[in-house]
Amino acid sequence: QVQLVESGGGLVQPGGSLRLSCAASRSIFSTNVMGWYRQAPGKERDLVATITSGGTSPSGGSSNYADSVKGRFTISRDNAKSTVYLQMNSLKPEDTAVYYCNLVNRVGNYWGQGIQVTVSS
Repeated sequence: QVQLVESGGGLVQPGGSLRLSCAASRSIFSTNVMGWYRQAPGKERDLVATITSGGTSPSGGSSNYADSVKGRFTISRDNAKSTVYLQMNSLKPEDTAVYYCNLVNRVGNYWGQGIQVTVSS
């Protein structure tokens, strides 16, 4: 069973930045997709960004973003560390949510426990 451990959340003022990290507890299969989702109070869990494993590339392959975060958020990964990152810039109050790390591979679909991000002055 793979465990995903998130870190880097917290409270930030509007316009500020945060970097989330998610590390897998064990080696994951070479072909996989890692990503971030978020859930605001009273709303469904939505996609933020995903990135493919990218074959032999150490930094992953193609990425995909929700329209609401394009140009502000950047997803990246380090395959040697089985870790995915989410750099969040120009944060807005509407980015406030619990952010969840996700991993999909040929064995299963895994979720982290979630980490709170609050954007408020």
